[in-house]
Amino acid sequence: QVQLVESGGGLVQPGGSLRLSCATSGNIFLYAVMGWYRQAPGKEREFVSSITTNNFLNYEDSVKGRFTISRDNAKKIVYLEMNNLKPEDTAVYYCYALLREYYWGQGTQVTVSS
Repeated sequence: QVQLVESGGGLVQPGGSLRLSCATSGNIFLYAVMGWYRQAPGKEREFVSSITTNNFLNYEDSVKGRFTISRDNAKKIVYLEMNNLKPEDTAVYYCYALLREYYWGQGTQVTVSS
C-alpha cells in the first residue's frame, strides 16, 4: 500500500542542477521520515539526506550546502534540489520512507558528466 515513485533524474554537466521528486501514496507521508539514498555502480548505498515531519533536516557531508531537501505536505511529495552537481554525484537516487521499516522507491538515474 506504500508506494514511492522518483522522477527528475537525467544527464547534466558538472555545475548543473536537477530537482528530484518522490511522490508517495498512502498515509505514511504524514508520519515517516522521508529522504534519499544513492548508489553508484559497485558501491554501497549511501545516505544523502532526510527530513522529518517537523522539518528537521540532515545531509551527508559531501552534499551539504549544495542539496536541499523539502517536503510538500499537501501533495505528499518530497523533493531533492541538487545544485552544483559533481561527477561523484553520479548514482541511482532512491527515495525512502522510514517509519517502522524502510520503504523504497524504484530509483532514478542521475549522471553528471561533461
